[in-house]
Amino acid sequence: MTNTVVLIKQVPDTWSERKLADGDYTLDREAADAVLDEINERAVEEALQIKERDGGEVTVLCAGPDRATDAIRKALSMGADKAIHINDAQLHGSDAVQTAYVIATALGTVEGVELVIAGNEATDGRSGAVPAMIAEYLELPHLTHLRKLEVDGETLKGERETDEGIFHVEASLPAIVSVNEKINEPRFPSFKGIMAAKKKEVLVLTLADLGIEPEVVGLANAGSTVTGVTPKAEKTAGERVTDEGDGGTKVAEYLVGQKLI
Repeated sequence: MTNTVVLIKQVPDTWSERKLADGDYTLDREAADAVLDEINERAVEEALQIKERDGGEVTVLCAGPDRATDAIRKALSMGADKAIHINDAQLHGSDAVQTAYVIATALGTVEGVELVIAGNEATDGRSGAVPAMIAEYLELPHLTHLRKLEVDGETLKGERETDEGIFHVEASLPAIVSVNEKINEPRFPSFKGIMAAKKKEVLVLTLADLGIEPEVVGLANAGSTVTGVTPKAEKTAGERVTDEGDGGTKVAEYLVGQKLI
């Protein structure tokens, strides 16, 4: 039996226009439709497959505002057993290091956890570092950016694909892994699963519940600060070139003018 915690996040839908809030330049999460990050669906799916094969329990853990409950219910409707929701307004503006610390602290409250699964990076931040940071805080082995994962007793085996090739990696439980989009195809919640999710336990925790001082997190205490933003330039019409036998020359001249060749 493998008791697994899956880290999930609610993010702005990639099909919605994403905006930064005036003043502090943090992501304006109310300006776009919110969804469970697709890579997290794959992480949940991997945990469910392990549970179906080896038994155990799947818990999802999410840090986010009230509306993140929708993402949690989506994961529960897929088949996760219960959830932990870290919900505290003082987390607003926290950077990756602060977020990893809070999540690591919350994981320390989960009894019997053997495996933590996360997506390799969230689509609203793309730091790709939080799973490894959590592992460092908890002093656990971590296998990141996996396209394949196998649990064999107390051993994890995985495949990591890079530009240099495919690497076979291995670690002992307990451990943390992150997966990429090639790991699986997530299931769709059934009507039965959606109805069952409404009755599943969701434990809500604040910073005070976790024993974390407000001075440790939040925008004012973050290690990085955005001081200004510039909207991307609007698309303009391209230059049309009529080929009158010298099209190749004109293309070459354009490339030279743009210092591309």
